[in-house]
Amino acid sequence: MITLVTGATGFVGAAVVRALVQTGIDVRVLVRPNSDLQNLDGLPVERVSGDLRDPVSLRRALTGCRHLYHVAAHYALWAKDPSIFYDINVTGTRNLLEAARDVGVDRTVYCSTIGTIGLPPGGGLGTEETLVSLEQMAGHYKRSKYLAEQEVHKLAKEGLSVVIVNPSAPVGERDVKPTPTGQIVVDFMKGRMPAYIETGINIIDVDDVATGHLLAMEKGRQGERYILGSKNLLLCEVFEILGTLTGVKAPALKLPRGVVLPFAYLNHWIANLTGMSPRIPLEGVKMAKYKMHYDCSKAIRELGLPQHPPEVALEKAVRWFKAHGYV
Repeated sequence: MITLVTGATGFVGAAVVRALVQTGIDVRVLVRPNSDLQNLDGLPVERVSGDLRDPVSLRRALTGCRHLYHVAAHYALWAKDPSIFYDINVTGTRNLLEAARDVGVDRTVYCSTIGTIGLPPGGGLGTEETLVSLEQMAGHYKRSKYLAEQEVHKLAKEGLSVVIVNPSAPVGERDVKPTPTGQIVVDFMKGRMPAYIETGINIIDVDDVATGHLLAMEKGRQGERYILGSKNLLLCEVFEILGTLTGVKAPALKLPRGVVLPFAYLNHWIANLTGMSPRIPLEGVKMAKYKMHYDCSKAIRELGLPQHPPEVALEKAVRWFKAHGYV
């Protein structure tokens, strides 16, 4: 049995590949010619070249595969040309899943994002059933992933065997890029956080996210969504944990979101002029308005999603970033 993984060079995708290899499954990975392959070093996987925007390459990559894990996405809080989010995350997802249907793949797990899960207007925990609309999606990344989910649901209704997983904020080893959450860890370790905007975050070990993908393939219900998350924390609580792990003093100055927002708009305008990624991402500041806290009980109950403490995940990240020269 061959399993195809997209996004295998990325943080979550590489963790999924490692989990599959550890179970003895033959893994094929879809990579672009210019992909950074360091997360695949030493792994016994078959590499095939392709692009989500090239349906012919996708059919070639999927031929002979029984299962598909679609983890690839354009994940960023900013891009000079926002169309890349929709070309890869929406059209690319439709291309891949249609190819999987056409070549006869038995089952697919699609990796979405916690950002497409709604939050109750009056406060409380978001669940897989919390109503949300496209208009509530802040930024092109979330909007594109929301629209991609609509494509997945449409194909599921037409008979495609697919399960959706929505990871919260994965943390751990091999966050090469790093992700926005990983960048918070790096910036903290470098002492670059004299102040912060209070918000809520749900931390999960990236290895638990990978296990959740495999469990969704095995146990997930057709067309259902599963939040792959663990513990809800305030950002100040994350800093307290990081302070204990690193010896770096946690920032004490908490800034009102309204004070930072104008600077974020200015930084965004400058980024669009220069083509350089903004130091204060506008979408990140907008998202800080909400405590992104979620009820993860469905995945725990139906899939058996593991729940390692956030301290374990953050310690892995700190150790890996130190060992690889990020600090």
